[in-house]
Amino acid sequence: MSKKKIDLGSEAAENTTAVNPIVGLAREDLMGSVALMMREVVGKPDTTMKHLKAFGTEVVKIVKNESQFAPDPKDKRFSDITFKYNPLYRMGMQYYFAAQSGVQNWVKDLELDELERSRANFVSQMIMDSVSPTNTLVGNPAAMKRAYESGGMSLVAGLKNAYQDMVHNKGHVSQVNKKPFKVGENLATSIGAIVHKTEMMELIQYAPTSPDVHAIPILIIPPQINKAYINDLSPEKSIVRFLTSIGLQVFLVSWRNPTKEHRDWGLADYVDELIVATDAILEITKSKKLNVSGACSGGITTATLASKLASMGDKRINAISLMVAILDPQRTDNEVGALVSDNGVELARQRSQKEGILAGDSLARMFAWLRPNDLIWNYVVNNYLMGQDPPAFDILFWNDDTTNLPAKFHSDLLDMYVNQPFTNPGEVEFAGHKIDVKKVTNDLFIVAGVTDHITPWKACYRTSQLMGSKNIEFVLSHSGHIQAMLNPPGNPKSKYYVNTKGLPKTPEKWEASAEQIDGSWWPRWAEWLVAHSGEKAAAPKDTGSAAHPNQYAAPGRYCFND
Repeated sequence: MSKKKIDLGSEAAENTTAVNPIVGLAREDLMGSVALMMREVVGKPDTTMKHLKAFGTEVVKIVKNESQFAPDPKDKRFSDITFKYNPLYRMGMQYYFAAQSGVQNWVKDLELDELERSRANFVSQMIMDSVSPTNTLVGNPAAMKRAYESGGMSLVAGLKNAYQDMVHNKGHVSQVNKKPFKVGENLATSIGAIVHKTEMMELIQYAPTSPDVHAIPILIIPPQINKAYINDLSPEKSIVRFLTSIGLQVFLVSWRNPTKEHRDWGLADYVDELIVATDAILEITKSKKLNVSGACSGGITTATLASKLASMGDKRINAISLMVAILDPQRTDNEVGALVSDNGVELARQRSQKEGILAGDSLARMFAWLRPNDLIWNYVVNNYLMGQDPPAFDILFWNDDTTNLPAKFHSDLLDMYVNQPFTNPGEVEFAGHKIDVKKVTNDLFIVAGVTDHITPWKACYRTSQLMGSKNIEFVLSHSGHIQAMLNPPGNPKSKYYVNTKGLPKTPEKWEASAEQIDGSWWPRWAEWLVAHSGEKAAAPKDTGSAAHPNQYAAPGRYCFND
């Protein structure tokens, strides 16, 4: 595999689909921004003419070779040396940057409120990204060279890739070469069995891989977006394998991919299912307690489960791990939130209620257009202009294996943005009870990612101030959303940050006195989990029990449910 493909896959892996403000973004709002900008062009021609004149002045400088426009070193679109030495390509590049700068300055001059300006900036940047000369064959010197060197066969391969996407990928450019991967064969291969099944979920118990196991089991609660096998991806990246290797009894929920008939599944239903699942786990392991770990929307579900059990006086949960999860989402957390309005939230809610689901492929497409250079145009160049296959990358394979969200669950997520139940303890009815995580006093392990723009780490940090827990460990992994979690030992570039002095109120204060530690954070988590998992005893000879017998082998059937 070429270095370019590896880089392409790694970059895209930082942009996996997840719960974030996009669930409340309505396309009507973005289309309204286009209409608003057109009205400004017609209604205020003086402003437009001023910036057209400035653009014309810059074009003259470009022709005279006096322009100072140059690509940002991080902008890989113009990394080919031709843009530096070929005057025609250099002028074309500078013309593009001049136009981009002119549009940005024009938007700054428009009389818009903060929300309208954020949308106008986003839409105008999306348009400018789409007209980059590197997105065309003639404007991309690397693609032209490849076409020449291959005798035109790269263009034939590119047309074939485009045809495959039109026919088999609903017209969306492919981000991953799926051929090398098969769930159950080289992904999700840990030995285990389904020991409890309902219409909503399968509960997997994994076979021990050590002679002795700790008495207190752990339940992994995955996001409802995408499939549960992210926790048992390739063997070297498997959280399941890592946890069983240190003597833990590991259980994993595999959610069913809902269809329109499941439109009424809400967060309360997911929580109730988990309570029944934990009953099964405790019966199988003969333990009175269990540890739980949840990521992203699974983290939201985990916190809601803990709140509900606390409200019932049920103390079955021993310790909690939350990964890349935000409990009090704010629209200022990232650039997506700045595009969301109350009206947009309601439009998004109405659309999913009408359809019965928020379709996973639709969510993935909208997500891709939020970062078009990374998730669309990179692949247009790679797949169509260069005629190369997209990267064969396990995380991208999983990310492309999308699932739907039931309308009710989608509505519950939107209510988090509107009503902020986790920041108003005991005041908001949410998921069948009045949420109060101040009553959740379990020891807590929180993980966030430095470069995570989906669930930004400073937003994840706020959870440490919401919970009633006295013993909280916050770990900041030097990675993005998914790769912050999938961070096995052995990567020489891995590092993370901790602060042994405590948890101040603000993430800025935490960061100021945090220390860097080289290596994966998994061993630190392992040490914490082992300390919360009780004494060791001989490992069971088989999974399941008389009351909850093995039904069929892991990874189960819901991971194949489309």
